[in-house]
Amino acid sequence: MNFLIYSPSFYPNIGGLETVISTLAQEFTYQGHQVKLVSQTPDINSKSFCFEVIRQPNSQQLLQLTRWCDVFLQGCVSLKGLWPLLIIPKPLVVTHQTWYRRSNGSLNWQDHLKYFITRFATNISASQALAEYIPAAVKIIPNSYREDVFYNMPDVTRNKELVFLGRLVSDKGVNLLLDALAQIKLLGIKPKLTIIGNGPEEYRLQQQAQKLEIIDQIDFAGIKVEQELAKLLNTHKIMVVPSLWDEPFGIVALEGIACGCVVVGSEGGGLKDAIGPCGVTFPNGNVEQLTQILFNLLTEPEKLKTYRDKAKLHLDSHTSQAVAKAYLNVLEEVVQCNC
Repeated sequence: MNFLIYSPSFYPNIGGLETVISTLAQEFTYQGHQVKLVSQTPDINSKSFCFEVIRQPNSQQLLQLTRWCDVFLQGCVSLKGLWPLLIIPKPLVVTHQTWYRRSNGSLNWQDHLKYFITRFATNISASQALAEYIPAAVKIIPNSYREDVFYNMPDVTRNKELVFLGRLVSDKGVNLLLDALAQIKLLGIKPKLTIIGNGPEEYRLQQQAQKLEIIDQIDFAGIKVEQELAKLLNTHKIMVVPSLWDEPFGIVALEGIACGCVVVGSEGGGLKDAIGPCGVTFPNGNVEQLTQILFNLLTEPEKLKTYRDKAKLHLDSHTSQAVAKAYLNVLEEVVQCNC
């Protein structure tokens, strides 16, 4: 089959959507399908892929690509990318990877229109929480992680306690984690925390750590990627994902689990789906519960093994091949119904 994937954002941009789309395109190609990916993101690194990437196409190119394809797959609803289907109707499949709403939770006319369009598409959602916001039938297929990069490394010593991985922005809740770390110190233990990533909140978080007198417990490690990142995760026992907002899914949790970490994360949104039985969740923003959960795991380390023992079964449904197969089943059914 010929798959045209429209993803407004793509490599070299890095994020959940870009990771999901790249993995699907790659796996579809490995399965013998023809894949062409359209993106509005310019390529500054000239990275090659096993599928064709067309960047910032003109109108004529987009029409030709739409005519070529059997299925038009969008990474989230993109209003700017839908117009060719009005001229050349093709089956539309949308993978929903985030909420269609403003930062304050309100909806503008574009958001309402995106929800309306889902009534005319075959919809796939990364989590149950996302699916509940779609006013049409939705198939839930979880996201995958890169199992070729993130895996348990037995030869790496796991001698560090806590790790956070992500952008240092207010929504990610690192300030909440620092507050919890200070409360844990008052309870008599001083675990170390590695913060992997950067962002506009980094200086403010450093100031907060100084004020809480826990700066000596924290390593601001900066950005780490690929094998260096996976190896660093393997040195830690617990990954903390304390997001204040409702995460649509949470691939970072899968990466932590694959590297042998028990994950403690906020329960709002789809993050709990990513964590599954391999960790513990707490109400978004609740520093008291986060403190208690971390204290219990740090002082009763035998509990960690219980969560780690469930990792393999949980991760089996999140491999690139398993997720791509689930998508292909949907796409093949769509094509058959439109023949």
